[in-house]
Amino acid sequence: MLRIIACLVALLLVAGSVHTVSAQTTPAPAAGAAPAAAKSSRMKLTAEKLKEMKAKWLANKGKLRACRKEVKAKGLVGDDRWFYIGDCMDKT
Repeated sequence: MLRIIACLVALLLVAGSVHTVSAQTTPAPAAGAAPAAAKSSRMKLTAEKLKEMKAKWLANKGKLRACRKEVKAKGLVGDDRWFYIGDCMDKT
């Protein structure tokens, strides 16, 4: 009997944690949403966004080189690295 109650409690704890995790996900933006709102959300990088960033950076290689040095010094990886470089390239 105690074993059954312990299993039920464990099941409720797992089910409760799964429910809270699913509640934290953000819904997909509507098709008619403004592109500026999606651009500022910075949820994830798309292939199109990466191509735009690369084209802009190739036009200004000197500034890109300096931004890459800053990123390497800070030890950033993944999306954080790309967003930092993007912000760095937008600076004057």
